[in-house]
Amino acid sequence: MTFKEDDYILITTDERKYLKRITKDFSFNLKDRVIKYEDVVNRRHGEVVKSFCLLKPSIEDIILLGFQRKTQIIYPKDSFYIAYKLDLSKEKRMLEFGVGSGASTAVFSLLAGEVWAYEIREEFFNLSKKNWEKFGLCQNVKLENLDFLQAQIEEEFFDAAFVDVKDPIPSLEKVWKVLKPGASFASLLPTMNQVSALLREMEHIFCSIEVVEILHRHYKVNPERLRPQDTMVAHTGYLVFARKRI
Repeated sequence: MTFKEDDYILITTDERKYLKRITKDFSFNLKDRVIKYEDVVNRRHGEVVKSFCLLKPSIEDIILLGFQRKTQIIYPKDSFYIAYKLDLSKEKRMLEFGVGSGASTAVFSLLAGEVWAYEIREEFFNLSKKNWEKFGLCQNVKLENLDFLQAQIEEEFFDAAFVDVKDPIPSLEKVWKVLKPGASFASLLPTMNQVSALLREMEHIFCSIEVVEILHRHYKVNPERLRPQDTMVAHTGYLVFARKRI
């Protein structure tokens, strides 16, 4: 595979990454090194040019370096794990509400057959669409600027659900109704007291309940001085997982 005009390209050097779009006036410089349009077009993925490694960006790169955001996003460390725990596949239809900037939806859409997404705030509805369109993502997402509680959905319709709203409890009964028997549920909450309140409401209608926190530490990639980076992405939220019981 080679890079073409209008492609997005990941430029890596040392421990830094830069996400850029290849246009006719493309130019990237760092210290005394400069690469231009003619240096990257028709280059193969993985080639090194003037000490820059040229790569096709992953969905993680796109989310962390390319997505616009107005609130804290769900970090890929969490959204990838959520997708794994929801056991998503192309045969499954997923529910998500509380979309925000659309970062988690971009991950889910790669694995699920369909994602039905609801975002009540118009500014986030527009932002998520803008992010997806910019990178050609989420073609299998049905997004509505609507409160999930107002949505008309038949019962036992979804194979999985992810809820990311301030208080998921008012919507919990409806989520239970629209999930298929045994289907997977996930929610992200920032504080322990919110998790405790949700657990009390879940225990009679869900089973196999888990609470998980994911910490993510990178290491300095110097083989002579291998040690943790000075900063890390630690607590970003508590993940609650469960399965629908009947």
